[in-house]
Amino acid sequence: MTKTPAAHPLDHLVLPTASLDVARARLVSLGFVVAPTGIHPFGTENCCVFFADGTYLEPLAIGNGQTAASAIAEGNVFVARDRLYRDSLGNEGFSALVFGTTDADADHARYVEAGLSAGDELSFSRAFTDASGKSDTASFKLAFAARDVATNAFLFACERINAPKIDRTALQAHANGVTGIVEIVAVSDRPAGQRRLISIAAGSANKNDDVFELPNATLTILHPATFATRFGIPASAPSQLRFAAIVLSVGSADTVARLLAAGSVEHNIRGNEIVVPPAPGQGAAFIFRETP
Repeated sequence: MTKTPAAHPLDHLVLPTASLDVARARLVSLGFVVAPTGIHPFGTENCCVFFADGTYLEPLAIGNGQTAASAIAEGNVFVARDRLYRDSLGNEGFSALVFGTTDADADHARYVEAGLSAGDELSFSRAFTDASGKSDTASFKLAFAARDVATNAFLFACERINAPKIDRTALQAHANGVTGIVEIVAVSDRPAGQRRLISIAAGSANKNDDVFELPNATLTILHPATFATRFGIPASAPSQLRFAAIVLSVGSADTVARLLAAGSVEHNIRGNEIVVPPAPGQGAAFIFRETP
């Protein structure tokens, strides 16, 4: 019997987009510093937003369609699930929650044993460049979990085999004051069917029926009606799990409100949170929450 690990922390979130240029412009308008474009060896590319708490956002686009198609044919689960998401829900969205791990092999074994493996592990390297242009190599090993091929939500564990020896300080100095991700919100009209997938993928039991406490963030599953009431944004009613909102920690909500107003960015203030609805290049609702 494979041993159940301690709860895995949030590592990053994957946000499919049709265009990195559109994503970059949108994220800059929200007050984020966006990293230089990163090129994957299997046809996708990203422009990440890094936070001081070690988490990050990964806007993901197709850089080379032919290479991506070849990767899918060769069994690359990362690209295949990205294609499945885009074919089902379009090119803008929030497709995956990624857990940090120190042993992707062990996670893969757990997923296989539980009948939740989405396919073979993936190891790869890519160049990483900081804001000053200094480059190094980042290497990763990924293990994938999914309830079935139709599941909109995609979860995987990411082991950082080689972390780039690069100073990310400038990339984490966001004008909006965001320091990290405190909550990920998903929607489903049948949340009970999603709990086992999340518990096994995260290595964590749920705190209550629909709240999972990770070491560095909270994952909440809401019924679409509850989501709409909390954030003032309509939500569809998927029977499958679908990621919908990202709650970001800021020191001053007033700073965020002024920045968004100056840029004519649509937003709503709800209590201590500022809600920015999804837009091209921003595939999820962004919630700025003032925290001590």
